[in-house]
Amino acid sequence: MKKIVILILLLAQVFGVSRAAQKADTEKADTIKTALLIVDIQNFYFPGDGPGLVNVHQAAIAAGKVLKVFRDRNLTVVHVRHQASKGFEIHSSVEPLSGEKVITKKEVNSFQGTDLLEYLKQNKITRLVVIGMQTHMCLEAAVRAGHDFGFQCIVVKDACATKDLKFDGKVIAADDVHNSTFATLTAGGYSKVISLEEFTNEPDKYITK
Repeated sequence: MKKIVILILLLAQVFGVSRAAQKADTEKADTIKTALLIVDIQNFYFPGDGPGLVNVHQAAIAAGKVLKVFRDRNLTVVHVRHQASKGFEIHSSVEPLSGEKVITKKEVNSFQGTDLLEYLKQNKITRLVVIGMQTHMCLEAAVRAGHDFGFQCIVVKDACATKDLKFDGKVIAADDVHNSTFATLTAGGYSKVISLEEFTNEPDKYITK
């Protein structure tokens, strides 16, 4: 009889721990609220209005696919555009819908001189999926600032684009600029960097978990 009682108590304890763990996981999931931050996917980065970035059209298509995931789930979407005299319009691949937040900035950092931080806090956002242009400039600046403000950041690398750079008489290929930026962001703990395939195959892994 004594053994039965002990067994019942042990089972109750295990069940209680399991329930507590499930509750903790649920509460943790409830505290994660993800927004999509689209940085400077504007006409001046495309041939016609500007010189165009390397693989810009492929990046725009990928950005549209990421955006669709967020829209299908009715999640928060924020568009950021850089003030310019030409090609200022947000590209048609990620054209904002009515009700989606649009922020105009004058600086490289999307948070500087804008109400982005206030808006994210008002909407209780804790995680940012960040895509945009250029990878080594405004995209990187948004990720670094977002991290410093306490947001968990994820970059979908296929939905970003940049250009060849010149330094010290040498040309640095856009692909190298692209990858070195992601390498510094991940090595410094600023962001997780994933592929479009990873995101579209398991979107909830990066949105709710």
